[in-house]
Amino acid sequence: MISVLILIAVLASGTFLFLQHPIFGKTPTGKRLERIQNSSHYKDGKFNNLNNTPQLAEDTSMPEVMFRFLFGKKESLRPKQKFNFTKTELKRLPTDENVYIWMGHSSYYMQIDGKKILVDPVFSGNASPVSFTTKAFEGTDLYTADDIPELDYLIISHDHWDHLDYETVKKLKSKVKKVITGLGTAEHLEYWDYDPKKIIELDWGENADLGNGFKVYCEAARHFSGRGLKRDQAIWASFVFETPKQRIYIGGDSGYDDHFKKIGDKFGSFDLAILENGQYNKDWRYIHFMPGENIKAMKELKAKRMIPVHNSKFALAVHAWDEPLRKMMEMNTQNARIITPKIGEKVNWEDDAKVYERWWESYQ
Repeated sequence: MISVLILIAVLASGTFLFLQHPIFGKTPTGKRLERIQNSSHYKDGKFNNLNNTPQLAEDTSMPEVMFRFLFGKKESLRPKQKFNFTKTELKRLPTDENVYIWMGHSSYYMQIDGKKILVDPVFSGNASPVSFTTKAFEGTDLYTADDIPELDYLIISHDHWDHLDYETVKKLKSKVKKVITGLGTAEHLEYWDYDPKKIIELDWGENADLGNGFKVYCEAARHFSGRGLKRDQAIWASFVFETPKQRIYIGGDSGYDDHFKKIGDKFGSFDLAILENGQYNKDWRYIHFMPGENIKAMKELKAKRMIPVHNSKFALAVHAWDEPLRKMMEMNTQNARIITPKIGEKVNWEDDAKVYERWWESYQ
């Protein structure tokens, strides 16, 4: 009995010390916490979605989910061969060129009307607090912080490990002029030595004038947040980045809900919507798009074009790695303009004549 108690004490102490590592960030305090508590989206000690959003679907339970995840049928979670992609050299791109470069999962670089933007960069090789789990597929980690030019804006949609990477944002700090993120997430960044004066932190429905005809709006998403034991202390968000010539929707992570129609009605239309496509499961169908729902959201946003992300780098669900792209294209029966670049490929999203190959079919 004494040995068991000692073992439990050692494990508890080890867990406590592990959770003190800076990688877990910090929960909001002080004036930021006061601002959070005054938010209409914060209730009962946490942020909430616009509509009721169970973490797990009503027809399942956590033991069932864990059993299926650990012992259920799993096929082709990871590619059978290493990806062979070509990297676009970002520092050599003309500043006045409008381009998009996907970096796998939900990380991407954009140049829009002269502004350089990086969204949710994860370059550390994994998407978890420990390096030996949730590792990137071979050949997907083309980019490092050294490849990134000086940025006008670093956009962080929420604080999950596959969107906010401690190692990456620490290395990028000297290159970032401004950070745009949702209310609460800046607590992590300031803890990691980001200058508070460089952070634009917004609640849903708030916006910031960036000057010279540029503006950013923080809009709703249907998801959750958290890096440690306490969840939903920072808001998960989508963003509208508006320039004198373009309007881009940056979706972050979200399940389907009526906010897409509301955002589409509010802004009228989008030149481009970047929406998640992958890591779904019927057990958590309220917090990630199920197949085809991103196409429905694209239509409700009145987006002329869509680029799907959140796939092809990490296995966070039990579907085949290529299923999200394959099913999405099968379900695109009305030929919506869906752009499917390879990781590292330079995309001119305004060129609607460009045909993108179904590259994932080469890695069966």
